[in-house]
Amino acid sequence: MHMMLKEAQTLAAELKGLDASTGVEVLVCPPFTALSTVGEQLTGTRIALGAQDMAWEAKGAFTGAISPTMLKDVGCTYVIIGHSERRSLFGESNAMISDKLKAAQANDLIPILCIGETLEEREAKDTFGVLERQLDGALANAAPSACQKLIIAYEPVWAIGTGRNATAQQAQEAHAYIRNWLSEHCGRQLSEQLRIQYGGSVTAQNAAELLQQPDVDGALVGGASLKADSFVAIVQTAQQLKGERCTC
Repeated sequence: MHMMLKEAQTLAAELKGLDASTGVEVLVCPPFTALSTVGEQLTGTRIALGAQDMAWEAKGAFTGAISPTMLKDVGCTYVIIGHSERRSLFGESNAMISDKLKAAQANDLIPILCIGETLEEREAKDTFGVLERQLDGALANAAPSACQKLIIAYEPVWAIGTGRNATAQQAQEAHAYIRNWLSEHCGRQLSEQLRIQYGGSVTAQNAAELLQQPDVDGALVGGASLKADSFVAIVQTAQQLKGERCTC
């Protein structure tokens, strides 16, 4: 929950220079209230528009919810699914997240599926167990084709908004595990093509080290995306390091 309409419009205008970037896909996910305003500001650019969440139904008596068709109507092409704050603060289960993921893909929205462990789970050496359970819950019953239009975002909960990011080695270990899981469930070719982003206190200062890892294909940027200069710097780093494999 950041920025009123005028602030969001100003930030979107400041990001327009990224349209000249080559080899990098750039996406912004403002709050629901700013989607139309930001979308209009970005019209004609290559910067994509996404939402931070959505419901799994197309319409009906779901007071306060936003449907995938509503997101499409305002120009969204992506949607974040299963962010840790949705899981922990709003009680979203793996089953709900699975339903959202299927609804997004059925409506031609590309879901960014967020997974990650808490500090307690990492200290208990259960990181891979948590990732497996969350991947199983969202994708185990899905057809391999579900991996064709999907992005995974690994976000260790203990690193979100804390200023404490995972080390490059920790990020790579988690991403490699996710890639192996995807290879087993979706096939090796799809797993190699699917993008796995790192999220969790990504900054202009640590982006290069994180994005240099072989299984880190991009960044899901939080606080650093609220200021144009820091977000632009991260995108430029991605452009230099990863070329067309990187999505920010």
